[in-house]
Amino acid sequence: MTRLRPATYAATKASRPAAAAMPAPKARIKSAADRNSVRVIGVDPGSDSTGYGVVDSDGRHHKLVEYAAIRAPARSTFAERLFVISDKLEEVVQRLRPDACAVEETFYAMNVKSALKLGHVRGIALVAAARAGVPVFEYSPLEVKLALVGYGRAEKQQVQEMVRLILSLRERPKPLDASDALGVAICHINTYYTRSRSVHTNQKR
Repeated sequence: MTRLRPATYAATKASRPAAAAMPAPKARIKSAADRNSVRVIGVDPGSDSTGYGVVDSDGRHHKLVEYAAIRAPARSTFAERLFVISDKLEEVVQRLRPDACAVEETFYAMNVKSALKLGHVRGIALVAAARAGVPVFEYSPLEVKLALVGYGRAEKQQVQEMVRLILSLRERPKPLDASDALGVAICHINTYYTRSRSVHTNQKR
């Protein structure tokens, strides 16, 4: 199989243009301790388009690092699409060095074939994180919607708008796969700091 170059996605950063997000910088990315915050990559698996979003947070303030939707070139085979997704996710994890990876769980699909494909993509996300030694956490769509909107049946556009507000963005992050991934990251951040505060409070007693 001819090796594909994952050049069909467009990463969006908070601090630099999308076109400059492609090369991986050689400078060392600061660790969580250096940043006094936690860095989380959220992943929304999809066989046609897989979204990812990276967010820094100190528990009170959330800062966008980068987000994008990964798509393979047109007419790619499923195996080739998996390769593109794998290649890009591993590059992002190595370059941005997240402290945790949050992946959205998939409970249903239109048919068995679609469910199997989504399972393959989720597996790629888990392997990309595990290979870099990044702990993985999984959240259902219900948990993500409750964490962001407070309503388990919220529409994707409502999640998208809450992501915009939480990250203080001028426009809603697009496409929906990317905004969903940012939502998963924010869901984990909220869960992480809620549990940390609970442990700290119990230790004081």
